[in-house]
Amino acid sequence: MKFAYFDESGDGGDGGSDVFVMAGLLIDAFKLRKYTAEFDQLLRDLLGKDQNSPRELKTKAFINGKKKWSRVEASRRKEGLRNICDLAVSCSKIFAIGFSFTNFYSAVGKAGEELPFGREPWVAAAIFIGALIQKKMQKEKKNKGLTVLIFDDNKMFLPKVSNLLYTTPAWFDGLYQQRRGNKNWTPVKPENRFDQIINSAFAMKAEHSSLIQVSDAVSYVYRRHLELMDEDECWEGEKEYYQTLAIKLDKKREYLGRTPRMSSFEFYDRAKHDSWRL
Repeated sequence: MKFAYFDESGDGGDGGSDVFVMAGLLIDAFKLRKYTAEFDQLLRDLLGKDQNSPRELKTKAFINGKKKWSRVEASRRKEGLRNICDLAVSCSKIFAIGFSFTNFYSAVGKAGEELPFGREPWVAAAIFIGALIQKKMQKEKKNKGLTVLIFDDNKMFLPKVSNLLYTTPAWFDGLYQQRRGNKNWTPVKPENRFDQIINSAFAMKAEHSSLIQVSDAVSYVYRRHLELMDEDECWEGEKEYYQTLAIKLDKKREYLGRTPRMSSFEFYDRAKHDSWRL
């Protein structure tokens, strides 16, 4: 059994950023307690123990020294984020998607059909990562129906994700279709859509889950890395710092690989940030 913990970074109104990233950490149940304890301790060391310490790691505020984080030296904050990425890489597989809002809404307009997730980047990202997990877990032995998706609490969009996991439109089939060698793509039977995943999405408050907070950190690292590709103003060494972290995370990030050029793939290929690899 496996658990995937999700969080996102970017909402389109945050300083005019055009980037939205959602990331999930996939961890085997046998290792969950061990690594949760390690993440808990790492975050306790960063958050501090007194009553005036932050209750939750908000990565953007943390790394930029906002509010209570201003009391922590910049070098320690940078080292702390680096340690979070190191631990994430050591214990999990990373599933992620990076959108440009401009590209996303352009792709929605060009789709020429009503999309299963409407116009919601959060839902589109969540179900894409679910499809990517479905594709990869089909190759795992004894995993059928045993991956649990856990998101930072989102009462508005989470029910939509659960509905799509439970009654999945054929539109998504191209993202997780399989084939052997050079043979044709095997059609997906309705009962096999998302059959590697518990057919609902679950939620936890981020302050109750260190793994969701780590997913927030991974999402922010990727987001800032993509933003800096389009920006000139940054602190000295910032581009190199985030590029190094993104390269580190990419070593454990899963990719679509060979995929039939169906509507679902074409949409996500248009919606992604120009520098993001599906």
